[in-house]
Amino acid sequence: MAKEVTIGKTDVKTTKLGLGTNKVGGHNLFPGLKDEDGYALVKEALDAGVVLIDTAYMYGEGRSEEIIGDVIQDYDRSKIVIATKGAQDASNGNKPNNSPAFLKQAVEDSLKRLKTDYIDIFYIHFPDEATPKDEAVAALNELKEAGKIRAIGVSNFSLDQIKEANKNNQVDIVEDHYSLVYRGAEKDEWTYLKENKISFVPYFPLASGLLTGKYTKDDYAKFEKQYSQDQFNTILSALDKVKAIADSHGVTVAQTILAWYIANPAIGAVIPGARNADQVEANVKALDVDLTQAEYEQIDQAFAAFK
Repeated sequence: MAKEVTIGKTDVKTTKLGLGTNKVGGHNLFPGLKDEDGYALVKEALDAGVVLIDTAYMYGEGRSEEIIGDVIQDYDRSKIVIATKGAQDASNGNKPNNSPAFLKQAVEDSLKRLKTDYIDIFYIHFPDEATPKDEAVAALNELKEAGKIRAIGVSNFSLDQIKEANKNNQVDIVEDHYSLVYRGAEKDEWTYLKENKISFVPYFPLASGLLTGKYTKDDYAKFEKQYSQDQFNTILSALDKVKAIADSHGVTVAQTILAWYIANPAIGAVIPGARNADQVEANVKALDVDLTQAEYEQIDQAFAAFK
């Protein structure tokens, strides 16, 4: 599987399409999940050549990490890039805690659940209000120097918090909310990240399913809390343009949207989630979609209203 990318200034290399695993063991987030589906979809991803598996403590309060840890025992660990996130303090209602001692323990706990002796990317999942962000990152850098983590990330940080975290040039990657209909990171973060050789990974790339093309004007009620009627109509119109491009490639709208992220030089990797192995298989096919520059720009402009 081609289209490889290097994370920040590290030697961590991964495919541009990974797997988001909040539906692997994330019983607290998605009612009715079955562990066996989680096992199957992680296996499907690894068998299909997906390298990057993105998880977090908050996905089932450790259960996602446990499932992934079980699965990877049957694979070559050196060929898998595991990213996980921590910050939620179980002793304090899972409120964010970025203190050096807490983060160091969070890494140790994740290592045990993942049944591995190193984590490729460890993110501070959410900022807290008290800890200086450079001190939090410095604690992770100690673990990086000790070989327990290979890259340091932050998630859900504002640009000012990212800058504070990177005061000593120790942040390698940022994961944040971004999609073609949620484009704030383009103007708020990307210039700084590029200047400082920090990779960017978007979460919710398919906007909770909205960008898969499966919804019509009759589905507005499902999205009215997020978008005005005019915005929703604009999205549907933009997706019609994407569908024309998708049809010309013989692929789906979702695969075409993912291909746009893969082609975007500002995006390090994209990590769509999946509920079952079939969805993983469909997402992986996005790597085979080669958009022309004109098609890439057409999609970009179709969603220009959200810049």
